[in-house]
Amino acid sequence: MIGDCRMKSICIKLTMIAFCVLSFIACNDNMGETDARLSDVKTLIEPLSGRSITLEPAASAEIYFEWDYVDVNEGGAVVYQIAFDKMEGDFSAPAYMMSSDNNGFNNSVKITHKQMNKIAGMAGIKASDTGTFKWTVFSSKGTKIVKSGQENTITITRLAGFEDVPIDLYVTGEGSEGGTDLSKAHKTKAVAGGEFEVYTKLTGGKPFYFTDGITGSPRHFYTSEGLVKENGTSTVPADGVYRITLDFNTGACTYALVTRIMFYFCPDNARLFELPYEGYGIFRAKGQIVTFKQESWGRDERYKFRMFMKENGGADEEKEWEWATLNSTDSRPTSTSPESYYYLRLLGATSQWDNKWKLMADFDGVPADYTLYLQADGPYTHSITK
Repeated sequence: MIGDCRMKSICIKLTMIAFCVLSFIACNDNMGETDARLSDVKTLIEPLSGRSITLEPAASAEIYFEWDYVDVNEGGAVVYQIAFDKMEGDFSAPAYMMSSDNNGFNNSVKITHKQMNKIAGMAGIKASDTGTFKWTVFSSKGTKIVKSGQENTITITRLAGFEDVPIDLYVTGEGSEGGTDLSKAHKTKAVAGGEFEVYTKLTGGKPFYFTDGITGSPRHFYTSEGLVKENGTSTVPADGVYRITLDFNTGACTYALVTRIMFYFCPDNARLFELPYEGYGIFRAKGQIVTFKQESWGRDERYKFRMFMKENGGADEEKEWEWATLNSTDSRPTSTSPESYYYLRLLGATSQWDNKWKLMADFDGVPADYTLYLQADGPYTHSITK
């Protein structure tokens, strides 16, 4: 009798618990539908409608866009996308859309001038021209998407870029390493779409130019006053090895005179010897001896490379840069180490110990050739050989 009462009590309690759980689910399930209550963005804050901006090629140049958060009633995550369209467009098929910062959760976004240059092109504005288009914001929650009722205009003066950017690019001409023989043109390294870099020797006062091919009838480009232009030649004031960068997306170019590259021995905080330029992006020091430094814990063999350049075509003061590890390591290489151990990256700041390599034990006090390969077809790298 007592057992039956106890069982009956347990069943009643379980029934009440189940009822409470089901009631809670029913109250929060909304019949299985996602809460998508959402309003549009009421105010576009920045930039003000009608603002005019002349784009600049500097990588740090940005345009800041901001708008009000939407009223989401009882909460929930809202995602924003900024949209751009031509003046005659209605945003049913925007020229360009992108998420706001923080994966779409911020009510703002920073867009670089280089990005905005491409967006302006999609809105129908040609390189170097000035034109006006408009922008707005879409907010979304669940499957519901709402366009802001406000549309702002923005006037952009585009960079002097090219609509059809080269895939490959070469340096040729009388003042170049290969002279006028197009088959000997120096290939530049494609560092990004439409962006190129090359370390090459030029003869002062003699013309050279860039081409997108070495057979047939390739296009010709030249540089003038910091811009890339078509059909012409360039010169530099003095003989030397130059680091040249060209960005066909923005039309910008830079020249820096490479005065020397040195082998840097970390234990002594010293530059031991220079790697002379051999040609076509190769710097090599032959038969150099590096003696490891004896420490209480053993022999220290850490090293890097230091490069000295004068920017602005050689007009600026000489500055020191560092060729250091692309893939950080704290171990000595072996004969079976991957090629990636020796890959290089250029750093603006220098240090004694960071981003260094280690020499193999076989090179302690032994003559060897030290070579940097700053070439187009493959990662920048180096080698040490007997």
